[in-house]
Amino acid sequence: MKKLLLCIVLLSLGGCLGMPQSVQPVSDFKLDNYLGKWYEVARLDHSFERGLSDVTAEYAMRPDGGVSVINRGYSAENKEWQQAEGKAYFVNSENEGYLKVSFFGPFYGSYVVFELEKQNYDYAFVSGPNTDYLWLLSRKPDVSPEIKAEFERLAKRYGFDVDELIYVEHN
Repeated sequence: MKKLLLCIVLLSLGGCLGMPQSVQPVSDFKLDNYLGKWYEVARLDHSFERGLSDVTAEYAMRPDGGVSVINRGYSAENKEWQQAEGKAYFVNSENEGYLKVSFFGPFYGSYVVFELEKQNYDYAFVSGPNTDYLWLLSRKPDVSPEIKAEFERLAKRYGFDVDELIYVEHN
């Protein structure tokens, strides 16, 4: 029974490296420009960030050529900061915004940058392996109404449930 459960878990996690059919990762991706601190402006709700405000993600190079990931957010309910450390690696090529990220040992999930402000990398639209995972990241805690509208327009067009978006508070 334990082996069967382990196989089911591994098979379900193995499927986490896909992406929604409608989403395509950006090309001409430059990791050096992407590194640094990002603010989470909006997201679809999921258990590992539920109830968090002031959410940020910080990306830095790892000695092995991968990317160090530190996600941080404040839980008002627990009155404490929560932090998760992970690692990410490119899935195909280094000039494509398609990475696999892990916060739990050998298990990886998709991180797909499908829209990116190309000049200064001021904002990014990011998907997970399916339409249940979606983020709007920015170099500042907020973005213009035009960027929010474009994010919602594209997300809806690509099959994400924009009515369920959470806009993150930053204090």
